[in-house]
Amino acid sequence: MQKLIKHLLSDKSLYIALACSVFILVFSLIPVHSKLLGEVKNSDKIIHTFSYTILNLSWLFYYRPLSKLKVKLVIAFALFCYGIIIEVLQTTLTTYRTGSFYDVVANTIGIFVALIVFDTLYKIIFQKT
Repeated sequence: MQKLIKHLLSDKSLYIALACSVFILVFSLIPVHSKLLGEVKNSDKIIHTFSYTILNLSWLFYYRPLSKLKVKLVIAFALFCYGIIIEVLQTTLTTYRTGSFYDVVANTIGIFVALIVFDTLYKIIFQKT
C-alpha cells in the first residue's frame, strides 16, 4: 500500500496541487446557495480550514523531496498570501461574496494543521522505521 501511495504522489502531485489551487479559487469566487452553510454556525470557517489543510498538504507533498523547514515555511507563507488575495478578490470582483478577516484566520489554521499532519504522514509513508 505504501508503494502505491508513493507512486501516486510522485507522478501526480503537481497536478493535484494545481487542481486544489484552482478549485479553491473558483469556488471562492462563485455564488454559493447552500442551506447547510446557513444552518451550521461557522460552517464556512470549517470549510476554509479543511480546504487550506488539503491545499497545503498537496503542495507539501509536491515539494516533498525538499521537505526542509524553510521550504515548508515558504509554502505556508505563499498559501497565506493566496488566501488573502482571494479574500480581496471576493470583495472587489464580486457583489455576492465578501472578504473576511475570520476566513483568513481559518485558512491560516488549516495551513498549520497541514504542517502537523504532513510531518506525521511523511514519517508513516516515506521513512522506514
